[in-house]
Parts: sequence; C-alpha cells; structure tokens
Amino acid sequence: MEIILIRHTSVDVLPGTCYGQTDVPLKPTFEQEAAVTSENLKTYLPFDKVYTSPLSRCTRLAAYCGYPDAQREPRIMELNFGDWEMKTFTQINDSRLQEWFDDYLHVPATNGESFAMQYERISQFLNELKAMPYHRVAVFAHGGVLICSQIYAGLLKPEEAFTALTPYGGIISINI
Repeated sequence: MEIILIRHTSVDVLPGTCYGQTDVPLKPTFEQEAAVTSENLKTYLPFDKVYTSPLSRCTRLAAYCGYPDAQREPRIMELNFGDWEMKTFTQINDSRLQEWFDDYLHVPATNGESFAMQYERISQFLNELKAMPYHRVAVFAHGGVLICSQIYAGLLKPEEAFTALTPYGGIISINI
C-alpha cells in the first residue's frame, strides 16, 4: 500500500514554540502555500481513502485540497508536549527539559509524550491501515507523524528523526 503523507502549511506561532497538540493558527500565507501543495498532490491521484489529523492546521489543508470529508484520526496528531504546550523552549522552566533534550526518544515531556509513545500510536494506525483493501491513501498530518511513518516504513532510523523533517506543505510517499 502506498501512503501519501502531506504536512500542514506554516503555523503562525513564535519560532521555538512547543505547539504539538494545540490547535494553532496558520500563517496568512496559507492560500499560497496550500495552492502549491494541492498542485503537487495531483501527481499522486487518485486516493482510495483520505485521513486527516483532527487539528485545524491539517483539516483546513485537506479541505483546500478537495477533501473536506477526510476521516478525522486522533492517532495521527502531533506529539503531546503536555505542560510545555505553547511555551517556547526558553520559557520552559522544568528540570526535565534537559533530560528530554538528551533523550527525546524515550523521555516524555512533563505530562505529555515521548517520541516512542507517539511512534507507538502512529504504528497502531498504520498497522490497521495495512489490513485495509486500499492501494493508495492520503494522510494530512504533522512533521512528527511523517517522521514516525518513515521510520515505520524503514526509510529512517529513530536517531535520525529530526534531521529529516519534511517542510511545511511538503509531501512524501511511503510503502507499507
């Protein structure tokens, strides 16, 4: 099965902000960015099924690309930063922050998730998807979800996770 993963467009938050599962606004350039993504997505048509994260930065892009009724899937939401949500890294006054920087794969954000926890929930979604009779599926999601999906497909190693972040509005294809 081919899965086409589409990252949402640019968000309108301060650089360095932990916005994971917070429903944040998109930049005023949304229309221009979405038009490029929509045009690039035509290369992959048609889709047997379309999924989207329930966060508006993904549902809005899905709708712009012609999929307003894409199935909302909470398991493909971004990493839950817990107490750190909507704070910049310089604003976080938590002794666990350095622990997280040293081992984000296994250490969860305070009252949030670790990368391993996010990977587990995305793997559950992909395992279920593999059992479906689809040939090509579109998934509108987040940078962390695209990374987890590439690890799942054997294209990346966990240690390479954040060196391979897909740009906003970017599209990648994996086979599972």
